[in-house]
Amino acid sequence: MFKRIALLWTVLRGDARTLWFALRHPDAPRWLKVGTAMIVLYVISPIDLIPDVLPVVGLVDDLVLVPLAIRWLLKRLPPEIAQAAANRSAR
Repeated sequence: MFKRIALLWTVLRGDARTLWFALRHPDAPRWLKVGTAMIVLYVISPIDLIPDVLPVVGLVDDLVLVPLAIRWLLKRLPPEIAQAAANRSAR
């Protein structure tokens, strides 16, 4: 269980860094900014798909949906922005 969480954190941290650099790119599309704002609002919003009152299940939806949403946005980046963000985050 802890190995999975550590692996998830490593992937999320790398993807979040790549997304951050892609957002700061001068040619970043508007849909990327809107999508990222929606992810941030979902994370800080008190309204969840599965309420956090449920001990484990309420947190699992955040641990699964947020990385999936970030990956989905990154896969739809224009190639030149994706390459620039990957190069920048690799440094």
